[in-house]
Amino acid sequence: MRKLALSDDILLSVEKPARYIGGEVNSVMKDLAEIEIRFCMCFPDVYEVGMSHLGIQILYDMFNKREDTWCERVYSPWMDLDHIMRRENIPLFALESQDPLKNFDFLGITLQYEMCYTNILQILDLAEIPIFAKDRTEDDPIVIGGGPCSYNPEPIADFFDFFYIGEGETVYDRVLDAYKQNKRNGGSRADYLAMVAEIEGMYVPAFYKVSYNTDGTIKSFVPDHPAAKPVIRKQVEMSLSDTFYPEKPVVPFIQAVQDRVVLEIQRGCIRGCRFCQAGMLYRPIRARDIKFLKEHAKKIIENTGQDEITLSSLSSSDYKELPELVYYLIREFERQKVNISLPSLRIDAFALDVMGKVQDVRKSSLTFAPEAGSQRMRDVINKGLTEQNILQGAMDAFRSGWNKVKLYFMLGLPTETEEDIEAIAELSNRIAQEYYSLPKEERGGKVQIVTSTSFFVPKPFTPFEWVPMNTEEEFLAKQKIVSAKLKTLPNARSIRYNWHDADVTMLEGIFARGDRRLARSIYDAYRAGCVYDAWTDYFKFDVWMEVFKKNQVDLKFYTSREREKDEIFPWDFIDAGITKEFLWREYQKGLSETVTPNCRKACAGCGANVFHGGVCYEERKEDWQ
Repeated sequence: MRKLALSDDILLSVEKPARYIGGEVNSVMKDLAEIEIRFCMCFPDVYEVGMSHLGIQILYDMFNKREDTWCERVYSPWMDLDHIMRRENIPLFALESQDPLKNFDFLGITLQYEMCYTNILQILDLAEIPIFAKDRTEDDPIVIGGGPCSYNPEPIADFFDFFYIGEGETVYDRVLDAYKQNKRNGGSRADYLAMVAEIEGMYVPAFYKVSYNTDGTIKSFVPDHPAAKPVIRKQVEMSLSDTFYPEKPVVPFIQAVQDRVVLEIQRGCIRGCRFCQAGMLYRPIRARDIKFLKEHAKKIIENTGQDEITLSSLSSSDYKELPELVYYLIREFERQKVNISLPSLRIDAFALDVMGKVQDVRKSSLTFAPEAGSQRMRDVINKGLTEQNILQGAMDAFRSGWNKVKLYFMLGLPTETEEDIEAIAELSNRIAQEYYSLPKEERGGKVQIVTSTSFFVPKPFTPFEWVPMNTEEEFLAKQKIVSAKLKTLPNARSIRYNWHDADVTMLEGIFARGDRRLARSIYDAYRAGCVYDAWTDYFKFDVWMEVFKKNQVDLKFYTSREREKDEIFPWDFIDAGITKEFLWREYQKGLSETVTPNCRKACAGCGANVFHGGVCYEERKEDWQ
């Protein structure tokens, strides 16, 4: 029987001790004597957040299907336990075996958002693994990064041995087999990294050399090792119905942020929103077979006992067989009272019918994401929504019994004017007017509209990767314009306005398009007490500003500067399928307010057809909306 790494006294003294004990339903235990590779998968945030992440569940299941590998999990300790572990010299441990991470062969860290970067250092520090890759010895685990932020790994490149660029189902077996081979051959850590560098999609930062121009831009980014490739091509799993998917996902002991099982129906998106990194990175769109989905839905519910299943996709409405799948799930799980959750769904007759069947209409709210208030701005960002679409969807929802609506917008988009900003308030007001145009007897009381604005951050591999980001002062001024305008409108009392913190957005913007010169500042900020930067209560903006000043980091260089067309970006060595030429064309089309049709209506020549599948090889249909 395994012994817990934390004593009863410690567990009883911290918030939610179930975060640290492991042993959850469907977690995997193996005999150490029968395995050759110990791999710990890490989500650098608190347990409840990390347990909601599908990617780790997929890799956990995939790795543990190998007889020679035991994959375990670790999450960021909350601050109460962090203090105790430092005081008592307790090394960070994996949940399943409760063994210290420093005893593992691999530590794989998923990089879902930029604000987790100091948590990565917290994990390494508490695990007693040298924070900088150059300081690690033959006895230390190999530290791997993967996930969305690995598409610009440079700000954190110094902390990782290598990055896996792309989807994990493709070549991870080769990565693990190479480790076994190197170990049997008596090879060193450096020998193994050289073997990894030859595998498509693997990036070893130590094998590359960067030089800079006098203005701070990159002069050259070139391999500095014979095994390193000039270009790293992302890994894409094209056969989603013939690959790994967990039938027995781990069920958390305590409520997770997304406390439900996830059925991923497809990857990618056809819409081409110019601000959306995920929509560009995960091209081409690839759907799972409906038979695969039906079978896995039944098995997952049987094996977890969960009472909710969410259909995961960047744009669920673009899954061609969605009606058949949803109505099947409603019938199949009716007796078990399993709720069907459908995020990323366009509000149309089908969506309203489904939501009326699976939700309590009086309690639930509908979500619209117009992203911009004016039609001009929606054309700039290629949102593909007209005001008529939005108002018609809202009215259909109101007639079906809904009276709660959430609206999501962005401030700081390219070419934005004061008129565009005020349009956010005006559109919110018009949606309320639609509700009050209904006869009184058809209304369910007062309409409740929550309008939320986030601040736009230009991301790599989007058409807006060249644009300057607003300053904190500009963001706050724009937020005040929306707030002031709302107060003047007839339905102001029916609308609540929320907005994001501008200082957090500024830091996200620095890291999103930053380079490896930022690593020292991340390290210094961590040493100065920065951790859990995504959590308002722990975010220390003043400390970050002091660190940047000490390290002579010009913040405007990374955020508020317009990039030249031919500038070398820190991520240009990565081939994500979409070409830089396509992104520039889309940027210019955005500036001219020209809309690009979705991928099923017309091919925009993005470059994703190099993967020989998905929507690129579908027969286009002009009537597809």
